[in-house]
Amino acid sequence: MPIMNSLKIAENIAHMRRKKGITQEELASFLGVTKASVSKWENGQSMPDILLLPELATYFGISVDELLGYEPQLSREQIQKLYGELGEDFATLPFEEAFAKSEALVKKYYSCYRFLLQIAILWLNHYVLAEQKERQQEILVKMRKLCDRIIEECTDDQIYSDALGIRACIDFCSGRSQDVIDGIAGLLNPQRVLNQSDGVLIQAYLMNGEPQKADRYAQASTFLHILLAVANSIYFIGMHIKEREVCEETIARVDALIRIYHLDELNPNVAANYYFQTAAYYAVHGEDRNCMDRLQMFTESGFFLLEKGMLHGDSYFDKLESWVETLDLGVQMPRSPKLVLQSMRTSLGNPVFDKIREKSEFKEIERRIKEAKL
Repeated sequence: MPIMNSLKIAENIAHMRRKKGITQEELASFLGVTKASVSKWENGQSMPDILLLPELATYFGISVDELLGYEPQLSREQIQKLYGELGEDFATLPFEEAFAKSEALVKKYYSCYRFLLQIAILWLNHYVLAEQKERQQEILVKMRKLCDRIIEECTDDQIYSDALGIRACIDFCSGRSQDVIDGIAGLLNPQRVLNQSDGVLIQAYLMNGEPQKADRYAQASTFLHILLAVANSIYFIGMHIKEREVCEETIARVDALIRIYHLDELNPNVAANYYFQTAAYYAVHGEDRNCMDRLQMFTESGFFLLEKGMLHGDSYFDKLESWVETLDLGVQMPRSPKLVLQSMRTSLGNPVFDKIREKSEFKEIERRIKEAKL
């Protein structure tokens, strides 16, 4: 069951009355009670009769939940469970049916900002399943409104920061590039002093006699920066796809990074995306052998992702999995395995591979992905 914050009906009645610009006597007259009753409600000495709550809420133009100050909150475990169930719904049910179920939960837990953030992520990962482009745009607008609510109302710095990032992704998908720049360019400036805060926090943990926290944070920070380097290389190769010297040097360096840090196993998702981009690069330049090799690597990373999951530790990153468990989704994938497999199948339809589509090796890769079982 959701956790309920303390009711704030006394403060809410007083606040809404003042906001409406009426006296205690005027409110009492409307409800058919005494001025003393209203005064006691606002002082917390008594509560309105339950039959008066809908009338009070209607008068103030709010819901009964808002009047009571009822804010249902979900635990991390409950969020993970709901996210998994909704992800499965999007993979198995008609899109609009799955979306309606998620919208109903948004209304129910509209004050649980951590949950709203995960819903925005869920929608961002599935909105393209809507058949009409107009409907996709409508859902992007709904996502942005969720993020706006979090940014305007949430006092948790981490949730606030994540909402800014998700909103930037939504704006990008909506074609609002200037909004992306306005929203996060300053936050992501490499020269910001804040970017040096990782090391300061690690040292602070050590000074505070918490070496385990320092170790776990250092590992997580290092790992995330490595992933970011690989992820950014995907965009970099795409930007310079016709510049062979730049791309070859980038591929050589990133290949080494993936090999040294075993990213094929630790994060097969980012590895698969990287291999797909490099396959596209080789296809553009007519290097069929290299293209096929990269598509094979893309396929193997995708299968590993489906079998083992998205994020892992190893003997070097031995604190990584304990850190992952602290995240809202834990080790859970943002999209269901069914949709990941569907995305792999769709990716091979990219026109960049048209010249090699009839080759036996390409057909074999298509067959393996098509016939893959979950």
